[in-house]
Amino acid sequence: MKRNYFLISILAMSIPVMAQTNKNVKTTFQTSREWKSTIDNRADAVMVYGVGGNPSDNSKKLSFEDRVRSWREKGYTVHFMTGIAWGEYQDYFTGAWDGKSHLDEGQVTMAGDTIWHGHLVPYIVPSNNFLKYMKEKHVKRVIDAGIDAIFMEEPEFWARAGYSDAFKKEWKEYYGFDWRPQHESPENTYLANKLKYHLYYRALNEVFTYAKEYGKSKGMDVKCYVPTHSLVNYSQWQIVSPEASLASLPCVDGYIAQVWTGTSREPNYFDGIKRERVFENAYLEYGSMESMTAPTGRKMFFLTDPIEDWPRDWADYKKNYQATFTAQLLYPNIADFEVMPWPERIYEGLYRTSANSDKKERIPRFYSTQMQVMINTLNKMPLSENKLNGSHGISVLMSNSLMFQRFPTHDGYEDPQLANFYGLALPLLKRGVPVKTAHIENLGYKETLADTKILLMTYSNMKPLEPEAHRYLAQWVKDGGILIYSGTDKDPFQSVREWWNTGEKKYATPSAHLFELLDIPDSAQGEYRCGKGTVCVLRTDPKDYILNKNGDKEFLKLLSRMYRQNAKAGELEFKNNFYLERGAYDLVAVLDESVSSDSYVVKGCLIDLFDPSLPVITNKKVNTGEQAFLLDVNRIANKKLPQVLASASREENEERGKRYYSYVAKSPSETSNISRVLLPACPKSVKIDGKEKIDLRNWDKQSSTYLIAFENNPDGVNVTFEW
Repeated sequence: MKRNYFLISILAMSIPVMAQTNKNVKTTFQTSREWKSTIDNRADAVMVYGVGGNPSDNSKKLSFEDRVRSWREKGYTVHFMTGIAWGEYQDYFTGAWDGKSHLDEGQVTMAGDTIWHGHLVPYIVPSNNFLKYMKEKHVKRVIDAGIDAIFMEEPEFWARAGYSDAFKKEWKEYYGFDWRPQHESPENTYLANKLKYHLYYRALNEVFTYAKEYGKSKGMDVKCYVPTHSLVNYSQWQIVSPEASLASLPCVDGYIAQVWTGTSREPNYFDGIKRERVFENAYLEYGSMESMTAPTGRKMFFLTDPIEDWPRDWADYKKNYQATFTAQLLYPNIADFEVMPWPERIYEGLYRTSANSDKKERIPRFYSTQMQVMINTLNKMPLSENKLNGSHGISVLMSNSLMFQRFPTHDGYEDPQLANFYGLALPLLKRGVPVKTAHIENLGYKETLADTKILLMTYSNMKPLEPEAHRYLAQWVKDGGILIYSGTDKDPFQSVREWWNTGEKKYATPSAHLFELLDIPDSAQGEYRCGKGTVCVLRTDPKDYILNKNGDKEFLKLLSRMYRQNAKAGELEFKNNFYLERGAYDLVAVLDESVSSDSYVVKGCLIDLFDPSLPVITNKKVNTGEQAFLLDVNRIANKKLPQVLASASREENEERGKRYYSYVAKSPSETSNISRVLLPACPKSVKIDGKEKIDLRNWDKQSSTYLIAFENNPDGVNVTFEW
């Protein structure tokens, strides 16, 4: 299941220990290996993984410092990543660090089984002693090596865990009473998961605070980031993590959104059918990560992976990579990227040649070429104020407590595949409405609902952790917002011991407190005016909208009427596509299971960036279930400037003269380059490493571009055009 990411900025020089001051990084990748020619993908930075490497990597031949040095010598800004819930920490677990065995600190299931990530690597209950070890043995060492950006990834506590003595001890210290088995009641489950949430909130706060203070003592400004799966995925996979709450910590500078084929292919329900919906899932995952951080101003990197953890075939990887890659670029306010994890696995791993074959091979040249074209666009990908086509202003409310109710099942109440969340989102997304998410933890920021006209919410799958959220919601409605609440409020977690039913508050459900603030009846279904706004209460759990065929019909009727009549936003547009102009790039996704099976056609002077031959075309037809990534030559800002428009390499040392253009192309060895270069006129000479290679058949007059191809070299290939 895993992914690994860490960031650290260091000037690429031989060994001076003092770090460069947090050089801006737009693209990065992670690896546990030293520099190798086959994985040198020329992102801005490399995240060197783990003081002791990666638990799944058996090649540990070089020390951490030597691995760092090898990348610096190749010109990379060097960052650091390691896991906070697991890692190469055998010296801690076996007692080599402090003379005591700590294997009993792993996360343990009801059956008494430890949940393992690798050999002698359990998922950890992050005790104070473990945090002391992380600070002294890992954080201090990487800062001493000149690393000034640290990424602690995947703060994860499995929902099915919570039965170890270590967890019972933390329970007693946190709650003040003895541990209670989570399977015995909904309240016990809720309390257990709330504690798991707290433990990793505390862990990151302590480790990052130490990192910043220790860095400051050495004259360094250390930045700290959390690479994490989305709230959508953790809720699906039944994992508890602090997620949005971490943005409130002053020691957290940002996140990496760990979204890839492996998370996005998790099946969900729509129109009564359970299956994979990779593009739609990815869109919602990236959206939940963007909305989690946007109001706070924290930095966000989006991740994609050209393959995934689970072994499949190359055609499967390619199809789903295109889907997730397109989804991430449909968020034009994010322009920083982790271009890949584990390049050693991507470039050197062996995977099936087809779904029906047991034959395995390394990444096909056409796919590595296409992938490198794609990741090199990310180095130039602009921010944009453009929006997706379609009706905007509808958001789904989320909470970190989505993770609290997933396991185990109580009183027979089921929420299959997170259907109560998808029941609010998929009926819109599948009809081409660019629905957003909003986090209840961020309602204190006015930006959270600034662009929301209609807010969809339910407490069938989550609960508000603080009463203040209701005050923000009530004021938003009174100021003119439209709230549609869907829920029977009959799930077994409604009565857990929490703020709405303790002390002076005696509400049977959390929604009763919200409705009181809105001055509307507690239990009745209906529409209510509230100040300048409107509240609609539907006594249906959202899962029913998607578990049943045509189950969303009445919900969509109401939503369409509210959008037109109360929000005065016009007709709610239903379509089967998303389209975005982002600088010179066109992004298209055409949905299946939608309102039609129509194709979407883009016209222009286009370079198809999903085609490894980089053809120039005048129109692109995108069919249902497909995506497209195009560059429109007509929208290039300075068409008279000689420049590389698309390439499976990164260009450096560019020089331009009156009648020439030259650069050095760098990319991993054992891969093939393709580049389309914009020139002011048809070239008279094209030299590759000083050898004449001109072929006038490669000149495209319409786009004024020349197509070149050669074998890549990480040390650089010299390219010169004369005209």
